Amino acid sequence: MYPLIRFATELWLARKEEPLPLDGTHVSTHRCMPWDIDIWGELNNGRTLTLFDLGRIPLAGRVGLIKVLRENRWGLTMAGASVRYRRRVRAFDKVEMHSRCIGRDEKFLYLQQSMWRGDEAANSILYRSAVTDRNGIVPTQIVAEALGQPDWNPPLPAWVQAWIDAEAERVWPPERDGGAPDAGVADVKLDHRAA
Repeated sequence: MYPLIRFATELWLARKEEPLPLDGTHVSTHRCMPWDIDIWGELNNGRTLTLFDLGRIPLAGRVGLIKVLRENRWGLTMAGASVRYRRRVRAFDKVEMHSRCIGRDEKFLYLQQSMWRGDEAANSILYRSAVTDRNGIVPTQIVAEALGQPDWNPPLPAWVQAWIDAEAERVWPPERDGGAPDAGVADVKLDHRAA
């Protein structure tokens, strides 16, 4: 079940915090509860992704994105993710989450989030996110202008660009049952610049 009460609590707490610039970092603390763990007694990998929502959505609020989404009747969707799990988080462990937007290209915003157990990084994720309207993806330049920061376009870190390039080489549609792509469907490579 989605942690609605925890989610609402994080949104409520973030309302009281200072607004952030687009590249600002939202820091929040969370506790791994018994219902977050898997059969091995540690934070479930899928639940980790859900808990990252508890930092990412309040970040969107603090940078003004939620307000802009509502004003323009836009949506927000995840278009890709790359996750690293490095340290166990067990029941009742406290983690500090850092969430920030690290850049953009023509179509996507790139967000980095990490969970820390003390001074040790436990998990990290890179998200590619798209702002959408009924016609599809809203160009990030229009989003930046709506946020009052039209010149915000920092260079993406090399490791992020390498991930983008690798994703552009990924075959789409994926293979099914270990076989070739569906019959009659060309072997199309995903191009994040096409839409």
